[in-house]
Amino acid sequence: MSDAASDCTQTRAAVTEAEVEALVRGICFKTGPPRSVGVELEWLVHELRQPQLPVTPERLEAAYAALRATPLASALTVEPGGQLELSSPPAASLMECVRTVSADLDAVRAVLRERGLGLVGLGHDPWHAPSRFLREPRYDAMETFLDRTGPAGRAMMCASASVQVCLDAGYEEPGPLGHVRRWWLAHQLGAVLVAAFANSPMAGRRPTGWVSTRQLRWAQIGAGRAGAPMLDADPRGAWARRVLDAPVMCVRREGGPWDVPDGLTFREWTRSGAPRPPTGDDLDYHLTTLFPPVRPRGHLELRMIDAQPGEDGWIVPVAVTTALFDDPEAAETAYRTVKPLAERALGRPAPHNPLWYAAARDGLADPELREAAEVCFAAALDALPRLGASPGVTAAVAAYRDRYVVHGRCPADDLLDRLLGEDLPGSGPRPAGQPTVPHGKDLRS
Repeated sequence: MSDAASDCTQTRAAVTEAEVEALVRGICFKTGPPRSVGVELEWLVHELRQPQLPVTPERLEAAYAALRATPLASALTVEPGGQLELSSPPAASLMECVRTVSADLDAVRAVLRERGLGLVGLGHDPWHAPSRFLREPRYDAMETFLDRTGPAGRAMMCASASVQVCLDAGYEEPGPLGHVRRWWLAHQLGAVLVAAFANSPMAGRRPTGWVSTRQLRWAQIGAGRAGAPMLDADPRGAWARRVLDAPVMCVRREGGPWDVPDGLTFREWTRSGAPRPPTGDDLDYHLTTLFPPVRPRGHLELRMIDAQPGEDGWIVPVAVTTALFDDPEAAETAYRTVKPLAERALGRPAPHNPLWYAAARDGLADPELREAAEVCFAAALDALPRLGASPGVTAAVAAYRDRYVVHGRCPADDLLDRLLGEDLPGSGPRPAGQPTVPHGKDLRS
């Protein structure tokens, strides 16, 4: 979400509707052999010893100034609520990605530790109300725009964190690694990933009734901003239409507040030319303001996974997702496994369909999602050695499966158990649709 620009165009000339469609179709899906993997890690930054205490903006700014002077291989950016994001460079293998990001995280944690701060892996801040840290025209406009649909936008901007896995779009040709199959798989397997890695069951110190409150908030900001296109045999065309028909978040100005139009789509903007004709730079910017669960940026950016607990918890979803997409045998297994689940989507785009809502609400307490996750984790574990994963990474995936997946649980359940003063990592699954703890129980009790 901290994107300042996309890499689709670099021109200030006015663009027509046809030119926009051609640009999006030509650039946002770059096909070829799946070779690269990357990850974008968002973290909440809290007091090291008492994360429930707020951190002042002054302390955050001092810490981030020190981090900007720290040599890192990954790009370091700050989200509007003060969350920290590390975006890895494209890596030639899963293990190269893991090693690069792990080293960067060690350096970041050392700088923060000196200032009494730490990274917290939660998909949604359970303690603090959303509060803006960055005061920039982009985020002023975003806040104004998202406020029109309710408070979820501010929570998404300022209180959420994720693990975003970036994979190549795939081959032009059909097959398990073809871009059409990978695009479809990302939207159906995405629900299984939401459920398996749900880690945000609370907001305002209380359970929300959803194991992934973060995913709920993304859905609540509306299909125009956070919805996927309809899935069909032409991902390029579907995404181009989605881009053109999405509402324009803002029209930038050189000075003063940016305009925040109400109901103006990019297609309408190209046709009307008002308040000024859109340029290629405006298209670049528009693309960075769309937040679907799978965003094509030349590669595929899978955005649906909650931030994970522990220093190395992020490695498991990256390893599982990479294995299920980049190993042909595992990709075929995942495809066959989630194909029956797709019927529950009722043909509606993610995340605004019954399958994705069940994943965010119930997690792996949903029997069908649990069964799919078990099969997919088994396929990933078989594939990881073929992808060159280290024994440690493979063991971490196996441990996660044994701790959570086979019991129909996710990290959110651990948080809710601790809220009850219990420690039940191996207990059986809760019934689908039933929260682990009563609504309204306070974190402080």
